[in-house]
Amino acid sequence: METETLALFEHLSFEFLTEFDVFAPTKTGRTREHEPPELMRGFLHCYYKDIYGIRPVARQLHNTVVWLSCGFDSPPSRDAVGRFLTDLEHVVNEVFDRLVEQAARRGLLDLTYCIDSTDVRAMLADQDASKCYDPTDDEYYYGYGCTIVSTGQKIPIAAEFTESKQAPEETAMRVTCDALAVATPIWMVGDSAYDTLNWHDHLLAAGVVPVAPYNARSTDDPKDIEYRVEDRIEQHSEDVQLKQAILDERYNNRTGVERTNDAVKDCGLGHVRARGRVHARTEVFLALCLRLVVAITNYERGNEPGCEKL
Repeated sequence: METETLALFEHLSFEFLTEFDVFAPTKTGRTREHEPPELMRGFLHCYYKDIYGIRPVARQLHNTVVWLSCGFDSPPSRDAVGRFLTDLEHVVNEVFDRLVEQAARRGLLDLTYCIDSTDVRAMLADQDASKCYDPTDDEYYYGYGCTIVSTGQKIPIAAEFTESKQAPEETAMRVTCDALAVATPIWMVGDSAYDTLNWHDHLLAAGVVPVAPYNARSTDDPKDIEYRVEDRIEQHSEDVQLKQAILDERYNNRTGVERTNDAVKDCGLGHVRARGRVHARTEVFLALCLRLVVAITNYERGNEPGCEKL
């Protein structure tokens, strides 16, 4: 390990997993193997080592050094690994939220949030996945999508698994609300896909400046603006003015979320090995959790939180 992966657990505890009823052993019948904190450590170790899927994870957790370092009394069975992944799907959002809270308490968030969607590639054997279009690269792929809000040094703070990379406005609003529930930034940056009135007005009402390029779309009378917020402020406030140079500077920070997307893909989001939408979503959030664990661990060890390796 494996000294590298041991550091993943040096400053973090996953004992809170035992708080969730979904992991509780059955009261009657066969005793259920019940080691969620240890299995969480095991999955994070495997994802860090680019090991995915129930069988490969179970095989890796039979390595004596690995299962001892993760806190097991004995190596877990493949059935136990599979049951944990199935159970985790019910609480993986809460686990992610707990890790975001730990990152926030350490001051790893800043005052600029960025939102973007990314592709999630799936196996052809996954019948729940579909052929999706990626407008950024102008190509089709087989899989799903994920909308992520990030801040600081590649820190994901809100996310939603979607059917494709092109997420509906409802998803953007939900993920934005989740991000604001963590802490209120000054700026919220997105590309032209987020040029919607609801998104802008919701952020302005919350005291956040939205920065997304104006998209004239099919209007016959396009506005003479670069960013939608210019028009919203002109209509609703006589005292506030924003220089375009400042908006340009803020928008240049949007590359931060792209770097976050790349970092999370290196943690397993890039190619999901699970079959079925439910397990695919769980694996995506596990990748997001691993990115947070790596960032927090690097911070605690005095290294740059944005570093993608320990």
